[in-house]
Order: sequence, then C-alpha cells, then structure tokens
Amino acid sequence: MSVMLVGADHLGNIEKNLQMMGIHTIEHVTGRNVSDRKKFKCSLSTALIVIFIDYINHATAKNIKNMAKSQGVPLIFANRSWSSLQDKLAGFNVSELG
Repeated sequence: MSVMLVGADHLGNIEKNLQMMGIHTIEHVTGRNVSDRKKFKCSLSTALIVIFIDYINHATAKNIKNMAKSQGVPLIFANRSWSSLQDKLAGFNVSELG
C-alpha cells in the first residue's frame, strides 16, 4: 500500500507507526514550496492521501482535494500527530486499501 503525506516538515514517529500498520510505501511532500505542486500527482499505487491541516494553506489543500477526487483516491485531513491520524485511519481498513 502506498500513502502520500502532504504537509509538515518532519514526520516524527508517524512514518514508523504507519509502517507498523502495514503501509510500506510512504511519499512525503512538505507543500511549502511552489515547486511542490508538481509533486501532487499521485501514482496508480497510491491508495490514500493524508493532508496535515496545520501545515498546509487552503489553496494547496483545495488543489489536492480536487486531484484526489478526480482520481478516486480517499483523502484524510488530520493534525500532525499520531493520535489524530490514528483516529482518522480507524475508519479505513488498511488491508483493503492496499
């Protein structure tokens, strides 16, 4: 399973915790630079996009939301903390996404 994480400069333990859940391909885009917009193309293997809302502006979030909707990729908005992301992931069966 592949997940795209958008926002935040550093992921801390989030990456390690996602790997323990069975998510082994993690693509991280900070979203701070204008050139990062070119990286918002998700690959065919991307099963989920996570936007860390406390590190992304509204225009960037809207662009990613529209891209995810057009490609049929589920989208989660969460704070950059493991507890927030874990709560949001509770609604997804990780094994079904991959």
